[in-house]
Amino acid sequence: MDRQGAQRPAEALPRPEDMLWVWRADRCVQDSSAGVYLQWITRFRAYCARQGLGERTELTLSGARRFIKHYAQLRRLDPGRLGGARTALYALSRVYQVMGLDPPLWQPRAPAQPPGTKLLREYADQLRRRRGNPEVTVHKKLAHIGKLSDHLAGSGKAWNTMALTDIDAFLIRCADRYARSTVADIAGSVRCFSRFLLATGRISLDLAVAVVSPRQPKLERPRRALPWTDVQRLLRSVDTSSPSGLRDHALLLMMNTYGFGAGEVIGMQLQDIDWIATTLKVVRPKTGVAFTLPLLPPVAKVLALWLRDGRPPNTPTRHVFVRMKMPFSPLSAASAVRHILVKHAKAAGLDAPYLGSHVLRHSNAARQVDLGIRPRVLSDLLGHRDPESISAYVRIAAETLRDVSLPVPA
Repeated sequence: MDRQGAQRPAEALPRPEDMLWVWRADRCVQDSSAGVYLQWITRFRAYCARQGLGERTELTLSGARRFIKHYAQLRRLDPGRLGGARTALYALSRVYQVMGLDPPLWQPRAPAQPPGTKLLREYADQLRRRRGNPEVTVHKKLAHIGKLSDHLAGSGKAWNTMALTDIDAFLIRCADRYARSTVADIAGSVRCFSRFLLATGRISLDLAVAVVSPRQPKLERPRRALPWTDVQRLLRSVDTSSPSGLRDHALLLMMNTYGFGAGEVIGMQLQDIDWIATTLKVVRPKTGVAFTLPLLPPVAKVLALWLRDGRPPNTPTRHVFVRMKMPFSPLSAASAVRHILVKHAKAAGLDAPYLGSHVLRHSNAARQVDLGIRPRVLSDLLGHRDPESISAYVRIAAETLRDVSLPVPA
């Protein structure tokens, strides 16, 4: 669609003014960069005309590489130094997308590879169908079993000859390489797989009952949280004069206000915001449980600013928070949230020993305990499956702990 909403003819090529309009609307291409892009696109169009190629069909990563190779040979240049040409053609593909001209996928998605053996395919199917495990859990368990398989192969063993000593040796080896929590997770996967082997007649001994995990003392150490004054400094440090700043401010404020973890904010979609009812629908990523929260005025204000003045208007997703580089895909992992948090903590001059993606969730919980909110209510708001989990936050609520501290004997 063009700027007036009228459909352009299928054979029409985007004009320079169309390209500038899309890039400016995306708020991601400076005018100086746009000029360089236009130069590369002019060269690309000349190349397509000489070679008898269709511009639209060549707008792929492989097509860009062919053009770069041709241009580098013609000018006797190093192809590795022509990355700007690839970026320019990617930006042109974005123009085709926004204008409804149906460009090919820039890089075809590799089909998901099923597990390599019949045994693992059967196990993956059981995890999905009978145990109801989500895909991410299935992939994780298969990865763990893959490590065990490699270990057995190194000892000349197979599943039907696996002994408990083999599993113990594998877990001891894992303990030398991974954190205790990770080893416990791997042990759980091995236990689950051992039950599957027994149930399907591939082994005759119940090894699962003897698989020992590292001890995981509950609430062994307090959750890591920031003092409330540092949280306020963090939020004030965000420069909201840029689109990415508007996004980061809205994301961090929501995490701070509601105690969201990374999963809640990166999973939020536009239809989850009800501006009329002033409510916010949230889905807990671990449980899939949806609940509704009030859309508080300060949060509504920063969200509206981000959606109106920061978020690119033509995105391929309905997720609220997206990356600020084409093709503006949703934030997909907690690491992206952590990167945002660390960036602004550094700008605020915070010297915190740990800045994980859940630090604002922990800080919010400790603050709520300090303010006197009932533990059961707070546990429900945070989406805990185990109400006793709230005791972890009581241990980091400094003000409350000062109030209940006992006098030191003389």
